[in-house]
Amino acid sequence: MSFPLGFEDLSLWLATTAIILLITSELLSTHYGKTDLHINNKRLKNVGLAVSILFLITIVIRIITIILSY
Repeated sequence: MSFPLGFEDLSLWLATTAIILLITSELLSTHYGKTDLHINNKRLKNVGLAVSILFLITIVIRIITIILSY
């Protein structure tokens, strides 16, 4: 049984997840709105940056495979 997602799908998923996490961490404010939901903005931003770095690693891997295929 093969894995249903390809490398390009994983890269796209990482990119969209990183964008969503980083935008959420910037727009989420504890000063505005009355909510009982407590989210650590610093941790959310760090996770977004980590996912962004994973996305960039997948891009580098794709570039290396393109260069080595010639």
